[in-house]
Amino acid sequence: MFKIYVYVLDTLADWELGYVTSELNSGRFFKEGAKRILLKTVSYSKKPITTMGGLTIVPDCLINDIVMDETSILLLPGADTWNDPKHGAIIEKASDLLSLGATVCAICGATTALANWGLLDHRPHTSNGPGFLEMVCPSYKGHNFYIDKPSVVDNNLITASSTGGLLWAKQIIERLGVFQPNTLEAWYNYFSTGEPKYFFALMQTLQPNNKN
Repeated sequence: MFKIYVYVLDTLADWELGYVTSELNSGRFFKEGAKRILLKTVSYSKKPITTMGGLTIVPDCLINDIVMDETSILLLPGADTWNDPKHGAIIEKASDLLSLGATVCAICGATTALANWGLLDHRPHTSNGPGFLEMVCPSYKGHNFYIDKPSVVDNNLITASSTGGLLWAKQIIERLGVFQPNTLEAWYNYFSTGEPKYFFALMQTLQPNNKN
């Protein structure tokens, strides 16, 4: 079983998580025999948080409840409140998870928190454009490892820009291996282009005789 932990904090950017959490939680396009998913929201306290879209989320568990093994996945969404020191505990946990070989996925503002902790100084990564991390993270030293793409995979670290949510989701799903490759490709093509032919291709991959 994969254990997915979604860190929630005030001003969380709702849309950045939409693709990945909906697909991992619903399992609607999972391949036969895919590992089950346990998805939980986690935060520094059980106090409700308010997302950027005005939704209220009550965290399921606390940072210390995160299971520390390779099957754990931590999702760090964008938010305008990452500079609050109380979020340092989850970035420390992210560092420990990366060292264990667990997967850490950060998008938009969450990449600044990783950069401030020095976690991007020696690993390929992306963020909200060249120069962004230098501007907001004075201690950032990862310039030579920055890749100007919407989302970047470096083994068990997946980072994305504020506009990279769809590709980020694709790369996370691919790492978990819960979709058939042709299902994932059709899924990504459909949601990135809106072309009906990819929707029908996606449906076709779910037929018993068309899985590969």
